[in-house]
Amino acid sequence: MGGHTVLGETVPAPVQIRHATAFTAMVSVDARATSTLLAPTGLHPVTWRPGRAACALVFVDYVDGDLGPYNEFGVCFLVRHHRPGAGATGMRAVLRGEVCAYIHRLPVDGQFTLAAGREIWGFPKTLADFDCRHRSVRPHGSVRADGRDILDLRLARGVSVPDSSSSTTLTAYSFLGGTLRATPWTMRAESVRTRPGGARIALGDHEFADELKGLDIGATLMSSSIGHLSMTFGDAEVVTSSGH
Repeated sequence: MGGHTVLGETVPAPVQIRHATAFTAMVSVDARATSTLLAPTGLHPVTWRPGRAACALVFVDYVDGDLGPYNEFGVCFLVRHHRPGAGATGMRAVLRGEVCAYIHRLPVDGQFTLAAGREIWGFPKTLADFDCRHRSVRPHGSVRADGRDILDLRLARGVSVPDSSSSTTLTAYSFLGGTLRATPWTMRAESVRTRPGGARIALGDHEFADELKGLDIGATLMSSSIGHLSMTFGDAEVVTSSGH
Protein backbone atom coordinates (compact mmCIF):
# COMPACT_ATOMS: atom_id res chain seq x y z
CA MET A 1 0.00 0.00 0.00
CA GLY A 2 1.49 3.31 -1.05
CA GLY A 3 0.38 6.84 -0.56
CA HIS A 4 0.65 10.43 -1.70
CA THR A 5 1.60 13.62 0.10
CA VAL A 6 -0.74 16.52 -0.65
CA LEU A 7 -0.41 19.88 1.09
CA GLY A 8 1.57 18.18 3.84
CA GLU A 9 -1.02 15.44 4.42
CA THR A 10 -0.80 11.76 3.50
CA VAL A 11 -3.45 10.40 1.14
CA PRO A 12 -3.65 6.58 0.99
CA ALA A 13 -3.45 4.72 -2.29
CA PRO A 14 -5.72 3.67 -3.80
CA VAL A 15 -8.01 6.55 -2.85
CA GLN A 16 -11.33 5.38 -1.43
CA ILE A 17 -14.67 7.16 -1.55
CA ARG A 18 -16.95 5.41 0.93
CA HIS A 19 -20.11 7.43 0.35
CA ALA A 20 -21.16 9.96 -2.24
CA THR A 21 -24.38 10.95 -3.98
CA ALA A 22 -24.61 12.01 -7.60
CA PHE A 23 -26.91 12.91 -10.45
CA THR A 24 -26.11 13.12 -14.13
CA ALA A 25 -27.46 13.88 -17.59
CA MET A 26 -25.99 12.08 -20.59
CA VAL A 27 -26.48 14.47 -23.50
CA SER A 28 -25.96 14.41 -27.23
CA VAL A 29 -23.22 16.74 -28.51
CA ASP A 30 -21.71 17.59 -31.87
CA ALA A 31 -19.03 15.02 -32.72
CA ARG A 32 -16.90 17.45 -34.73
CA ALA A 33 -16.81 20.03 -31.94
CA THR A 34 -16.00 17.26 -29.46
CA SER A 35 -13.16 16.01 -31.65
CA THR A 36 -11.73 19.53 -31.75
CA LEU A 37 -11.67 19.68 -27.93
CA LEU A 38 -10.11 16.22 -27.79
CA ALA A 39 -7.48 16.88 -30.47
CA PRO A 40 -4.61 17.81 -28.07
CA THR A 41 -5.14 14.54 -26.18
CA GLY A 42 -5.08 12.17 -29.17
CA LEU A 43 -8.35 10.59 -28.00
CA HIS A 44 -11.44 10.05 -30.15
CA PRO A 45 -15.10 10.32 -29.16
CA VAL A 46 -17.56 7.45 -29.24
CA THR A 47 -20.39 8.35 -31.61
CA TRP A 48 -23.86 7.04 -30.88
CA ARG A 49 -25.14 8.11 -34.30
CA PRO A 50 -23.48 9.86 -37.24
CA GLY A 51 -22.21 13.29 -36.27
CA ARG A 52 -23.21 13.00 -32.60
CA ALA A 53 -21.10 12.11 -29.57
CA ALA A 54 -22.07 11.71 -25.91
CA CYS A 55 -21.21 13.89 -22.93
CA ALA A 56 -22.03 13.36 -19.26
CA LEU A 57 -22.81 16.37 -17.06
CA VAL A 58 -22.35 15.16 -13.48
CA PHE A 59 -22.84 16.66 -10.03
CA VAL A 60 -21.28 14.72 -7.13
CA ASP A 61 -21.48 15.33 -3.39
CA TYR A 62 -18.54 13.55 -1.73
CA VAL A 63 -19.76 12.85 1.81
CA ASP A 64 -17.16 10.41 3.20
CA GLY A 65 -13.85 9.76 1.49
CA ASP A 66 -10.07 10.02 1.70
CA LEU A 67 -10.11 13.57 0.27
CA GLY A 68 -12.72 14.88 2.70
CA PRO A 69 -16.19 16.25 1.90
CA TYR A 70 -16.67 18.45 -1.18
CA ASN A 71 -18.87 19.16 -4.19
CA GLU A 72 -17.85 18.53 -7.78
CA PHE A 73 -19.21 19.10 -11.29
CA GLY A 74 -17.79 17.13 -14.19
CA VAL A 75 -17.96 17.39 -17.96
CA CYS A 76 -16.98 13.95 -19.27
CA PHE A 77 -16.90 12.69 -22.85
CA LEU A 78 -17.29 9.05 -23.82
CA VAL A 79 -14.13 8.14 -25.73
CA ARG A 80 -12.43 5.13 -27.24
CA HIS A 81 -9.48 3.47 -25.54
CA HIS A 82 -6.11 4.95 -26.48
CA ARG A 83 -4.56 1.58 -27.43
CA PRO A 84 -4.45 0.76 -31.15
CA GLY A 85 -7.08 -1.74 -32.17
CA ALA A 86 -9.69 -0.61 -29.68
CA GLY A 87 -11.64 1.00 -32.48
CA ALA A 88 -15.26 0.04 -31.94
CA THR A 89 -17.82 2.81 -32.00
CA GLY A 90 -21.35 3.30 -30.74
CA MET A 91 -23.01 0.34 -29.03
CA ARG A 92 -20.22 -2.02 -30.13
CA ALA A 93 -17.81 -0.05 -27.95
CA VAL A 94 -20.20 -0.24 -25.01
CA LEU A 95 -20.70 -4.01 -25.38
CA ARG A 96 -16.96 -4.66 -25.67
CA GLY A 97 -16.11 -2.56 -22.64
CA GLU A 98 -14.07 -0.18 -24.76
CA VAL A 99 -15.86 2.98 -23.67
CA CYS A 100 -13.73 5.22 -21.47
CA ALA A 101 -14.37 8.60 -19.85
CA TYR A 102 -12.34 11.69 -20.68
CA ILE A 103 -12.71 14.18 -17.85
CA HIS A 104 -12.60 17.53 -19.61
CA ARG A 105 -13.69 19.93 -16.86
CA LEU A 106 -13.90 19.33 -13.11
CA PRO A 107 -14.79 22.29 -10.86
CA VAL A 108 -14.77 21.59 -7.09
CA ASP A 109 -15.35 23.66 -3.96
CA GLY A 110 -12.36 22.55 -1.86
CA GLN A 111 -8.66 23.48 -1.96
CA PHE A 112 -7.44 20.08 -0.71
CA THR A 113 -9.29 18.02 -3.30
CA LEU A 114 -8.21 20.50 -5.98
CA ALA A 115 -4.55 19.95 -5.10
CA ALA A 116 -4.95 16.18 -4.76
CA GLY A 117 -6.83 15.82 -8.03
CA ARG A 118 -4.27 17.75 -10.02
CA GLU A 119 -1.18 16.23 -8.36
CA ILE A 120 -2.22 12.57 -8.15
CA TRP A 121 -4.23 12.06 -11.36
CA GLY A 122 -3.85 15.21 -13.43
CA PHE A 123 -7.58 15.89 -13.15
CA PRO A 124 -8.37 19.44 -14.35
CA LYS A 125 -9.86 20.62 -11.06
CA THR A 126 -10.66 24.30 -10.59
CA LEU A 127 -12.47 26.18 -7.83
CA ALA A 128 -16.16 27.01 -8.12
CA ASP A 129 -19.28 27.66 -6.04
CA PHE A 130 -22.16 25.19 -5.81
CA ASP A 131 -25.85 25.19 -4.95
CA CYS A 132 -27.14 21.61 -5.05
CA ARG A 133 -30.07 19.52 -3.86
CA HIS A 134 -28.92 15.92 -4.21
CA ARG A 135 -31.52 14.32 -1.98
CA SER A 136 -34.55 15.84 -3.65
CA VAL A 137 -36.83 13.58 -5.72
CA ARG A 138 -35.99 16.02 -8.51
CA PRO A 139 -32.24 16.70 -8.10
CA HIS A 140 -31.04 20.18 -8.90
CA GLY A 141 -27.55 21.64 -9.10
CA SER A 142 -25.95 24.89 -10.22
CA VAL A 143 -22.30 25.85 -10.47
CA ARG A 144 -20.67 29.26 -10.90
CA ALA A 145 -17.15 30.67 -10.90
CA ASP A 146 -15.61 34.13 -11.00
CA GLY A 147 -19.02 35.56 -10.08
CA ARG A 148 -20.63 34.21 -13.26
CA ASP A 149 -23.02 31.33 -13.89
CA ILE A 150 -21.75 28.21 -15.62
CA LEU A 151 -24.65 25.75 -15.63
CA ASP A 152 -27.92 24.87 -13.95
CA LEU A 153 -29.13 21.27 -14.19
CA ARG A 154 -32.55 20.01 -13.07
CA LEU A 155 -33.67 16.39 -13.32
CA ALA A 156 -37.15 14.91 -13.45
CA ARG A 157 -37.95 11.97 -11.20
CA GLY A 158 -36.55 8.70 -12.53
CA VAL A 159 -37.64 5.08 -12.16
CA SER A 160 -36.00 3.01 -9.44
CA VAL A 161 -33.43 0.46 -10.65
CA PRO A 162 -32.75 -2.76 -8.69
CA ASP A 163 -29.43 -2.67 -6.82
CA SER A 164 -26.60 -4.83 -8.13
CA SER A 165 -23.86 -6.45 -6.08
CA SER A 166 -21.33 -5.91 -8.88
CA SER A 167 -19.03 -2.93 -9.44
CA THR A 168 -17.88 -1.33 -12.69
CA THR A 169 -14.30 -0.42 -13.60
CA LEU A 170 -13.47 1.94 -16.42
CA THR A 171 -10.56 4.05 -17.57
CA ALA A 172 -10.74 7.75 -16.75
CA TYR A 173 -8.50 9.95 -18.89
CA SER A 174 -7.18 13.36 -17.92
CA PHE A 175 -5.05 15.87 -19.79
CA LEU A 176 -3.14 18.47 -17.84
CA GLY A 177 0.08 20.29 -18.64
CA GLY A 178 0.48 18.45 -21.93
CA THR A 179 0.32 15.01 -20.27
CA LEU A 180 -2.37 12.42 -20.94
CA ARG A 181 -2.99 10.10 -17.99
CA ALA A 182 -5.20 7.03 -17.56
CA THR A 183 -6.64 6.18 -14.14
CA PRO A 184 -8.49 2.96 -13.21
CA TRP A 185 -11.81 4.02 -11.68
CA THR A 186 -14.03 1.47 -9.93
CA MET A 187 -17.51 2.34 -8.74
CA ARG A 188 -20.58 0.73 -7.24
CA ALA A 189 -23.91 2.52 -7.40
CA GLU A 190 -26.96 1.85 -5.22
CA SER A 191 -30.37 3.49 -4.87
CA VAL A 192 -30.33 4.46 -8.54
CA ARG A 193 -33.17 6.15 -10.40
CA THR A 194 -32.97 6.63 -14.16
CA ARG A 195 -35.05 7.47 -17.21
CA PRO A 196 -34.71 8.49 -20.85
CA GLY A 197 -34.51 12.26 -21.18
CA GLY A 198 -35.60 14.01 -18.03
CA ALA A 199 -33.09 16.87 -17.78
CA ARG A 200 -33.40 20.63 -18.11
CA ILE A 201 -30.13 22.46 -18.73
CA ALA A 202 -29.55 26.21 -18.59
CA LEU A 203 -26.15 27.62 -19.52
CA GLY A 204 -24.78 30.85 -18.05
CA ASP A 205 -22.41 33.56 -19.23
CA HIS A 206 -19.08 32.15 -17.99
CA GLU A 207 -16.49 31.21 -20.65
CA PHE A 208 -16.91 27.60 -19.53
CA ALA A 209 -20.60 27.91 -20.44
CA ASP A 210 -19.64 29.38 -23.82
CA GLU A 211 -17.54 26.26 -24.46
CA LEU A 212 -20.53 24.06 -23.67
CA LYS A 213 -22.71 26.13 -26.01
CA GLY A 214 -20.18 25.42 -28.76
CA LEU A 215 -20.87 21.69 -28.37
CA ASP A 216 -24.44 22.14 -29.64
CA ILE A 217 -26.00 20.22 -26.74
CA GLY A 218 -29.04 18.38 -28.01
CA ALA A 219 -31.31 15.73 -26.58
CA THR A 220 -30.80 14.24 -23.14
CA LEU A 221 -30.16 10.57 -23.84
CA MET A 222 -30.53 9.51 -20.21
CA SER A 223 -30.66 11.05 -16.75
CA SER A 224 -29.91 9.32 -13.46
CA SER A 225 -29.59 9.94 -9.74
CA ILE A 226 -27.52 7.81 -7.37
CA GLY A 227 -28.34 7.74 -3.68
CA HIS A 228 -25.20 5.86 -2.62
CA LEU A 229 -22.00 5.75 -4.64
CA SER A 230 -18.73 4.18 -3.53
CA MET A 231 -15.57 4.54 -5.61
CA THR A 232 -11.89 3.61 -5.77
CA PHE A 233 -9.32 5.61 -7.75
CA GLY A 234 -6.05 3.85 -8.57
CA ASP A 235 -2.78 5.52 -9.47
CA ALA A 236 -2.59 7.28 -12.83
CA GLU A 237 -0.51 5.93 -15.70
CA VAL A 238 1.16 8.43 -18.02
CA VAL A 239 0.01 7.60 -21.55
CA THR A 240 1.68 10.42 -23.50
CA SER A 241 3.51 13.59 -22.62
CA SER A 242 4.57 16.64 -24.64
CA GLY A 243 7.79 15.97 -26.48
CA HIS A 244 7.26 12.21 -26.58
